[in-house]
Amino acid sequence: MNSEDAPKSLGQKQHIVLVAGPTASGKSKEAIRIAKERNGEVISVDSRQVYRGLDIGTEKTTAAEMDGIPHHLIDIREPSETYSAGEFVQDAKRLIQEIAERGKLPILAGGTHFYFDALLFGLPEIPQDTLLRQELASKSGEELFAEIQEKDPERAAQLDPANHRRLVRAVEIIRTRGRVPARRQEPSEYEVEWVIINPSREELRPRIDARLAAALQNGLIEEVERVRAQVGDERLNELGLEYKVVGEYLRGERERDSLQNALSSRLWHYARRQKAWLRKLEAAHAG
Repeated sequence: MNSEDAPKSLGQKQHIVLVAGPTASGKSKEAIRIAKERNGEVISVDSRQVYRGLDIGTEKTTAAEMDGIPHHLIDIREPSETYSAGEFVQDAKRLIQEIAERGKLPILAGGTHFYFDALLFGLPEIPQDTLLRQELASKSGEELFAEIQEKDPERAAQLDPANHRRLVRAVEIIRTRGRVPARRQEPSEYEVEWVIINPSREELRPRIDARLAAALQNGLIEEVERVRAQVGDERLNELGLEYKVVGEYLRGERERDSLQNALSSRLWHYARRQKAWLRKLEAAHAG
């Protein structure tokens, strides 16, 4: 392990590595490579891989792919349960400390960029408005996301448009404050090393298509069917684009032949929003 990776004494910042990138960019493989090279453990920064049974649709790293590297915050909730950014921050801070105390390097890797921001810069402390939330809950995800894009495009770039619960919270904050408050930009409590993976469109789009084809061949439809039977359609729609679109097929709302193209298009739009966040991150750390 490099000397800068070692656990810090009192008053020094703990060194952590953050691996970020869009869907299908190879973040997990890179995190494992770094962990093997620098004696690390991986903390998943993925809002869906926390759920048991969401394996194919989230491209969850298998035990074989982990190659002996410990991974954390995977399979810690049932799909019927929820997991918030606040819970992630609590869990990630605890795990960073525990990993460092074992003399290892904490490596956080994933595509939920909002979680990275929450860990480094905190979350807005805005109380919930029960009446407003009830009103917003009746709106479709498309309506909510359109409002966020219009009023706070920066926040829209960080959101999964299929996650109705998070869309409701974002619109609630926007209507209360005008926009989601900017993260505090004071220095993080950690010494942060970013590893940014941001492939070109020409490289990433075929990767997304190949991943989708493999997912469908490997049982994505059957997985969504199992999850749907467990949690119902409303919750299914909150678990990401793959589960929402395949759920439409299972309800007879689209043809089987349309799945690959529909998923490819929607995931590419989501990847473009991820890439926009990454470009800002790259610009902030240029030089």
